[in-house]
Amino acid sequence: MSTQTPTSPAPDTWPALSTAALRVAFGIIWIVNAAFTWMPSFADNYAGYLRNAADGQPAWSAWWFDTWIAIVEPRADTFLWLTRIATTLLALALLFGFARRTVYVIGALYSLLIWSTAGGFGGPYTIGASNTGVGIIYVLVFAVLIAINHRSGTSPYSVDYFIERKWPAWSWIAEWRERRLSDAPRVAWWAQTGILLGVAAVVFFLVAGLQSSMNVKAPTPAAAAAAVSPLQLMSKEPVKKAFDATLPPLTSDKEVLVTIDVTDEAVEIASGVKYQAWPYGGTVPGPVIHVKQGQMVRVVLANKASMHHSIDFHSAFTPPNTSFADINPGEQIEFTFEAKVPGTFVYHCGTPPVLLHMANGMYGAIIVDPADDPRPKADKEYVLVQSEWYTRQISGNLMGPDFGKMERIQPDIVAFNGVAFQYQDHPLTAEPNERVRLYVVNAGPSLWSAFHVIGAIFDKVYPDGNPKNALSGVSTYSVGPGEGIVFDVVIPDVGNYVFVDHSFAHLEKGAAGSLRIGNPDNFVKPKISKIEGHASAAAAAPPAAAAGPYKFDAERGAQLYTSTCAACHQANGEGLPGAFPPLIKNPAVLAADGTKHIRAILHGVSGEVIDGVSYPSPMPPFGGALSDADVADIANHERTQWGNKAKLVTADEVKAQR
Repeated sequence: MSTQTPTSPAPDTWPALSTAALRVAFGIIWIVNAAFTWMPSFADNYAGYLRNAADGQPAWSAWWFDTWIAIVEPRADTFLWLTRIATTLLALALLFGFARRTVYVIGALYSLLIWSTAGGFGGPYTIGASNTGVGIIYVLVFAVLIAINHRSGTSPYSVDYFIERKWPAWSWIAEWRERRLSDAPRVAWWAQTGILLGVAAVVFFLVAGLQSSMNVKAPTPAAAAAAVSPLQLMSKEPVKKAFDATLPPLTSDKEVLVTIDVTDEAVEIASGVKYQAWPYGGTVPGPVIHVKQGQMVRVVLANKASMHHSIDFHSAFTPPNTSFADINPGEQIEFTFEAKVPGTFVYHCGTPPVLLHMANGMYGAIIVDPADDPRPKADKEYVLVQSEWYTRQISGNLMGPDFGKMERIQPDIVAFNGVAFQYQDHPLTAEPNERVRLYVVNAGPSLWSAFHVIGAIFDKVYPDGNPKNALSGVSTYSVGPGEGIVFDVVIPDVGNYVFVDHSFAHLEKGAAGSLRIGNPDNFVKPKISKIEGHASAAAAAPPAAAAGPYKFDAERGAQLYTSTCAACHQANGEGLPGAFPPLIKNPAVLAADGTKHIRAILHGVSGEVIDGVSYPSPMPPFGGALSDADVADIANHERTQWGNKAKLVTADEVKAQR
């Protein structure tokens, strides 16, 4: 008598076949995704994905994106390769049915990670937006594959099928449920053909849709990288060392040797922010050249960069086709010219596209003093080269060129001597009644400058830097791209005098610095007093705070806010875009720890960046005019209005921050 172990019935191959069809179609989609990750544009803009996703996200999720930005941006190259490899391996595993159980789980988790980071949770959501993001749909597809795989078991339409026949233990990696393997699918040939045609149809529509999607004018990583302003990334710490604006001395030699190397290197354009430039002599602007009318200038330009360059002197009479010729990497050119005409001139790269080469930092100033100088002797002489930076984010705080912005004349920074606001932290200096001579060169490449010193009038202005063109008593004078002007100013009183491009949009982007006259300890304080009976003064005096322990008075807080804060932040708390930040969903206002909020009211603040938007307008300190209870009531008004729901602060907390 013998017993026979019953065998489980052969699996129904229809679920296996349908799962395989879904898996292969899904794998084709992943192959397309993987192909995109290997494209140069994906690599160029990789660092912009997270910031693009983070832009506009609600305050509660900001920490999540900030964390991932901090993790990924310093290691962008590593994460780029991890993304490429992971996406490609997932695509191949789906296509061939390799390690399905493991791949489905990893794929679901990976898709969830992408959806919640670079995918921005499918958001940020605005009125009319209904897209939840592709990543979460991928998660659901993986969930369906897991469910079908668990139900149907081994699929004969997979690499796993053949591996399991040789190594049954592989099923722990490939299967959710063990089923007996069937040697061949029991599906009619016509059914198999129909399913294959269905997969082919998926491929057809995918390719057709891909062609369409590549022409959709949707936000791109490049746009995201271009949207990141270097002023948003700028550190609040001062620039460590400013470009030395002092005019270098003359030499008595008949011939002045000027040796300049062209290199590829990152230069600072704002505090803590660098730009991948093509500088002359390693700095932007290039070295200041100072000669006297009649001297010979011998130029040796060595190209140690990665592309062809040239140099064009506006101060020279010389055949440009020979002296200003392009030279390739590893070559140098030498030419000589006589400094025949006195003036203040620019030199720059003339290699096409000149716009790109100049906007990448290839410019400098050459000053030619008159042989017999009729101008009054200057006590201090400074050179200021104004120019623009047109940027896109490469990685972290490293920026690169954006040629589209250059063509549209949409600069991110307008600066004196290459770095935004550097002379606010490191002022130019002089003593009262000293003659300060400012050699201002506008390297452009595109914007005009309206040069002005606030609180002063120029004693003399020399267009083109030539004494024969002298003007007197000028407050503001335009300097065109490629032009140089000399400004003489004599200031009798001690103080801090700000020099600016009076085109104030340029000032906001960095074209401002300080000329400090005399010792700051001797600066006279402004005489400010209240206007008796003025409406705002009356409004600034609400009922006194109640005696005893502090308790938030909502009505009093509203009055104080109206008289003190509403002019800038607006009655509705929305602020003014680009000027005054909103208080609605403001991270400092919503923070459980009210220290930053309190300190902003007490001590003022400037240069804040909120949700990727920079607010350069300074907020003045109110600590001297408001009591502890006043500050607490204002803060608590802001923390409880316009949908804000934050922990209240106390007068004692305010006192601790004074």
